[in-house]
Order: sequence, then structure tokens, then C-alpha cells
Amino acid sequence: MAPKHKPVFDPKAFLAKVGDGRHLIKPRKGQIVFSQGEPADTVFYIQQGKVKLSVVSPQGKEAVIAILGPGDFFGEGCLAGQRRRIMTAAAMTDAAVVHIKKAAISDVLHREPAFSELFIAHLLSRTIRVEADLVDQLFNSSERRLARLLLLLANFGKEGKPEPLIAKISQETLAEMIGTTRSRVSFFMNKFRRLGFIDYNGGIEVHSSLLNLVLHDHPHIER
Repeated sequence: MAPKHKPVFDPKAFLAKVGDGRHLIKPRKGQIVFSQGEPADTVFYIQQGKVKLSVVSPQGKEAVIAILGPGDFFGEGCLAGQRRRIMTAAAMTDAAVVHIKKAAISDVLHREPAFSELFIAHLLSRTIRVEADLVDQLFNSSERRLARLLLLLANFGKEGKPEPLIAKISQETLAEMIGTTRSRVSFFMNKFRRLGFIDYNGGIEVHSSLLNLVLHDHPHIER
């Protein structure tokens, strides 16, 4: 009698199903997923929607750290011994998020190489993004930083097709993410629209021509 083969493990199928320490939550727009200072004992995976990560300083100043979308994990600091959340996660749109207990994700990371590869790829991608954000902050003008952020939010440069229409996001949030003022963001957004790089249509529609601003010098863009 031929030996039974172990079924091929599909990480995406694992993340799409509930059970074994996993369940689906559906936060509404603006709803908090977890707050800074809460116990950290779960990892989250975004199936649909956008999630904002932010930090509040002891002086009460808020900074937006990242805006994540489908296929992204967050809250993974608990796997490295983080006992309390160091940031707040909130839904920017209606979302579908898989809530995975620390024990459950630790178990599958040890058992399934395919899942480990997926998770490591996520961690490497996040590290590269943080490094790129730092370089951007240190060496690029606020105008170029805004252009790069809009392209990232529209998924330009990621796997799959870009999603040029960005869910409604405030100019205050954009300003926090690139380290400038709301008035400067408003000025640049109007300038981008005038130059045909973006449109406002219930959200922000990003055109591929905005890539030229980031990749090449443009006569109308500040250095």
C-alpha cells in the first residue's frame, strides 16, 4: 500500500480560513483594531481594506507610521517578545482582518516552510520599506516624499496591478507621514492636479505620470 502524501500546504488558504487560533474580524472605517499600550499576543493579516499604524509620543504628538493594505501583516512584534503594543492600529476603510493567536502563528511558522517563506518575505519587504522611508526623509524634498507616498498608497511598484484610486485620506495624515505641514501638502496636491499627475474623484486618483516626478527631475518640481 502506497504511503499517504502530506497535503500541500497553501499559506493563502490558511490565512483565508478561520479555526486553529484564527478568526476573522471586520472593523468598520475608523474603528480601532488595537491601541498603543495594550497587551500584545496576536498577529493580524489584512484580507481587505486599509489599516493605519500610528504612535502617540509622551507629549501627545501623533505620528502615522504606515498605511497597510491587503496581503500585509501587522502586530508581529509579539513574536519577538513585545509584550505591549507600541502603536495603535485603526481601519482607514471597512476592512476584513484575520486575527491570529501568537501560539497559532508560532506553530505554523515552525511546521510549514511555505508559510515561513511568506512571512519572512513580508518582514524583508517591511524592512526595505522602512529603510527607503528613512532615505526619503533624509534626502528628498517634501514634494518628492509626497509623490512617493501617493504612489505607494496606490500600489505602484508592488506585485499585481496598481490600484490608482486611493481611499479618502486626509491631508493632515499625509502631512504626518512625510513630515511637513498640511498647508504644504495642500499646495503640492493642487500643483500635482494642475500638472495632470492626480485627480480628485471621491478619492485621490494617481496617474502613472507621477512616477516621472520620483524617478526623474521635473522642471516644475522643487529639488
